[in-house]
Amino acid sequence: MQLSFTKMHGIGNDYIYVNCLDKPLQNPEQISQLVSDRHFGIGSDGLVLICPSQIADFRMRMFNADGSEGNMCGNAIRCVGKYVYDRGLTNKTAITIETKSGVKSLKLDIENGKVQTAMVNMGKAILNPKEIPVDLPGETCIDTPLLVNGEEYAVTCVSMGNPHAVVFVEDTDSLELAKIGPQFEFHSVFPDRVNTEFVQFIDEKNIKMRVWERGSGETFACGTGACASVVACVLNHKCPYNTEITVHLRGGDLFITYRKDGTVLMRGSATHVFDGVIDL
Repeated sequence: MQLSFTKMHGIGNDYIYVNCLDKPLQNPEQISQLVSDRHFGIGSDGLVLICPSQIADFRMRMFNADGSEGNMCGNAIRCVGKYVYDRGLTNKTAITIETKSGVKSLKLDIENGKVQTAMVNMGKAILNPKEIPVDLPGETCIDTPLLVNGEEYAVTCVSMGNPHAVVFVEDTDSLELAKIGPQFEFHSVFPDRVNTEFVQFIDEKNIKMRVWERGSGETFACGTGACASVVACVLNHKCPYNTEITVHLRGGDLFITYRKDGTVLMRGSATHVFDGVIDL
């Protein structure tokens, strides 16, 4: 079996995209593991399927590198917007995309007939621990102490359709992320595992972030993680509401606004890398 694909990335958060508008892809969990392998496959953080939807313009399914299906990916959804517009599957610059965490709306920025950046309305940040989910008491989990491998951390937990734990650190560059990341991901208080963002505060309009994504490990960027990090900054009185905050990630910058009404806007680039065919 041969599979036609497109590789794209949102500031280094790279996925393999497959057009499933006319024909569904069988065994996406297994295929995601195969194509994501950076030595024996194509190399990516996972697999994204572009599918038809009955409630939106398109539907996105995303799978992590370990084959688990994710609910939402902010970097991937911008690339889906670029894919469908650049290939003439839509001529609209305002589109809706169905995800496992609901329908998201995108505004596409066009230059020379191609999408360069996209603004995504990510919906409202979820702060209720039961809905995130995180097994910690209280109506919110803001600056809450958590013991991880014998060391106490202060965590702020947010869901952007997927669970995030945000930790503030003095210096992101010196972190042994491959060591500490899995200890958060598989901690017993996170029943669905968790994405963990380690955030270095620079000033009220700039933060620096590294992320350990559940199912994929460290990635160059995480759109929902950048959103969760800005939400955590606002809730911890480090950054203001209704202001675009620049999140500096390993792969580049994302621009996040946490509105007073609880909704989160994300703006960032979407980049085509190459098209190809792989023999499965």
